Amino acid sequence: MRTALENGRILTADGIVTDQVLLLNGTRIEALVPRDDPRRQQAAVEDLGGHLLVPGFVDIQVNGGGGVLFNDAPDIHSIRAIGAAHRRFGTTGFLPTIISDDLETIGLAIAAVQAAIDGGLPGVLGMHVEGPFLSRARRGVHDARHLRTLDASLLPLLCSLRGGRMLLTLAPEMTTPDVIGQLVDAGVIVAAGHSNATYAEVDAAIACGLRGFTHLFNAMSALTPREPGVVGAAFYSENTWCGIIVDGHHVNPVTLKIALRCKRHDRFVLVTDAMPVVGTSDATFLLQGRTIHVIDGACRDDHGTLAGTSLDMAAAVRNAVTMLGLDITEAVRMASEYPAQFLGVGDELGRIAAGYRANLALMDDTLSVRRTWIDGRSGG
Repeated sequence: MRTALENGRILTADGIVTDQVLLLNGTRIEALVPRDDPRRQQAAVEDLGGHLLVPGFVDIQVNGGGGVLFNDAPDIHSIRAIGAAHRRFGTTGFLPTIISDDLETIGLAIAAVQAAIDGGLPGVLGMHVEGPFLSRARRGVHDARHLRTLDASLLPLLCSLRGGRMLLTLAPEMTTPDVIGQLVDAGVIVAAGHSNATYAEVDAAIACGLRGFTHLFNAMSALTPREPGVVGAAFYSENTWCGIIVDGHHVNPVTLKIALRCKRHDRFVLVTDAMPVVGTSDATFLLQGRTIHVIDGACRDDHGTLAGTSLDMAAAVRNAVTMLGLDITEAVRMASEYPAQFLGVGDELGRIAAGYRANLALMDDTLSVRRTWIDGRSGG
């Protein structure tokens, strides 16, 4: 069935167009055409009401949503609930994320994501394993009981996901460049995070294929006069990506503006690092036995340590505009095109163009999401 989406402002690679009709055919975008194109006459026409149509958002760090924490129930039902909660805010592709835990729980999470991929669960692009191979000094809210080094004996587990993207956040000092190289050769995307590494340690990891940095500035060694640290390595390496949390709590907006002057914009990726409260009115949740409180939008434990966020991706886009001064086109690209490129799926996701998967979000003038499409199917 062909669908024609018309009377909207459509974000394309050339900017926003207002006089075109977007044709969807099955799961894909067929073409962007004038209203008098004969194919429009053969399509089911849907009026976008003058709203802004953008590529669906891709979130590479989603711990929970809809009252569900993936660590607590690493199964396909949790993934479905989390995906549904975030879809309301424009996320049409995501990585269910499990934070540091025991190996059995991580194995169950990988199996659940595999089942979701095999079953075609909408929006699931793979998974993110954040830890447990993290620095104790930079662990943040991660449970110290689970932290451990990473050696080659764990490669079969971490390389077992098929048909989706596996993102692994680790501290480079908790493993070796050789192991990082083996992970990369097996198709795992490796990012540095929760790390107290020196610049030299991170540089060696980058040489072996380390591709990104998880929530830049948070839980990593800082840029200092005599030791550039993880942050310095992130700035200096031209071809790595940086995830950023734009919620006004994790990083001062001025600090993020400085980062945007240090590195190409297409190397920054908006992430939510979302916790179960997203999509709910809950003010607390449990994280591995600890009560986390949501106060003024920030998630903190009883000691004041940040514990993920209550952020959704539409809010992250709005904040990128209001807090960082980005135009809406660039903010949306940081939530769609650039994360798709980071994951290696930029040839089919993150843009509104012929041949791309029909993953879309419709936003009103307040940049709130009105509708979404995943693989051509409307919802949300």
